[in-house]
Amino acid sequence: MNRSALLAALCCLLPLAACQTDSRQQVLATDKSQVALRAVQTRAFDTTDRNLTIRTVIATLQDLGFVVDKADEVLGTVSGTKMSGYTMRMTVTVRARGTTQMAVRASAQYNITAVSDAEPYQQFFAALEKAMFLTANEVD
Repeated sequence: MNRSALLAALCCLLPLAACQTDSRQQVLATDKSQVALRAVQTRAFDTTDRNLTIRTVIATLQDLGFVVDKADEVLGTVSGTKMSGYTMRMTVTVRARGTTQMAVRASAQYNITAVSDAEPYQQFFAALEKAMFLTANEVD
């Protein structure tokens, strides 16, 4: 009885092992070089106010239809999800770049695949640049 139960359990679990995806394959699955992708994902802004930059990132994500899932002021990260016929998750990191700038890097995933197409990043940064300009000039 014990042996047949073990055999039945193995038969049930074996097909599940074939469905597992290798996370290393997902990380290396981008079709652009990492340097080129980083250049698309990163912009520098002439400000030293990290908190204001994070708040502007949150507002920009919301304006683009993202629901902000998590914002961590200490780490300087904001994550949001957009669900309109598809699921896109974007994580934005804000960090100091020298003494006069903030570097903002966005990383997007479509379902479980990293987004290497420049268009979503260009849309995000175009909206963020406008918002940063308006915020810097105190226009509401």
